[in-house]
Amino acid sequence: MSKVTVAALQTDFSDDVADNVARVTELCRQAAGAGAQIILPSELFEGHYFCRNQHEVDFERARPAEGHPTLRHFQALARELSAVIPVSFFEKAGPEYYNSVVVFDADGKDLGLYRKSHIPDGPGYQEKFFFRPGNTGFRSFVTRYATIGVGICWDQWFPECARAMTLAGADLLFYPTAIGSEPEEPGLDSRDSWQRVMIGHAVANSVAVVAANRIGTEGTPGTEGSPGTEGSPAPSKDSITFYGSSFVCDARGDKLAELSRTERGVAVATLDLQELARVRASMGFFRDRRGELYRKLTE
Repeated sequence: MSKVTVAALQTDFSDDVADNVARVTELCRQAAGAGAQIILPSELFEGHYFCRNQHEVDFERARPAEGHPTLRHFQALARELSAVIPVSFFEKAGPEYYNSVVVFDADGKDLGLYRKSHIPDGPGYQEKFFFRPGNTGFRSFVTRYATIGVGICWDQWFPECARAMTLAGADLLFYPTAIGSEPEEPGLDSRDSWQRVMIGHAVANSVAVVAANRIGTEGTPGTEGSPGTEGSPAPSKDSITFYGSSFVCDARGDKLAELSRTERGVAVATLDLQELARVRASMGFFRDRRGELYRKLTE
């Protein structure tokens, strides 16, 4: 196939798994109705982003991949919609815990697992308490419609991740995400930097990028920090306001679809795989790579 239509899903979430699965399912159907063949939900969509704090009880959210009810649901949905769906979940693997994605092909086939490689640790994003660094390596997945790579949130800031997935054959890079305000720096807004770094990956690797974020404020309301928007109180240091802004961009870095900071919906765009391949060949980034000179990067 030359052309493929992709979608990034964006919504707020409750802390009820069934409610969130229903929200994402509805958006998947909306995206498929708009022609989307590869549909990306955001990161850890079964509930609130629990890594804001280090609460031991939140380990109970994890499940093994095998027999996972949410994974089985979206496997069936992928088959029903004839759509590829990468599904993010909190994985329990024996005594170990990972932030993981399973990719389901358009016939529902399980194409395999990717475990988040880069694990952040900072105020509001205390993931090292919960997750081991992934051990799958960076992967590409050959789907019915395109060969794709999937990184997870913090992975999207690392150029090595994008380059490795492209070297593995990916034409499209997908990043399920949960990112927003900084509890200790209420005046810091990383939204534009977040988009720019992924657009840079698209340009530097001549691939398309799809990023799906969540919206809404999760945590305890309060008045700490700077004033909130439109006269509302600023969230407390126990909360994050996610800034949405999910988007799709092409290999030239042009945004083809984008959602606002607050809207629920789907960002849908059609990409030409042959054009992506032409851009990748003509730019010469992979022709002119000097891998033998980059060994310092791994020391």
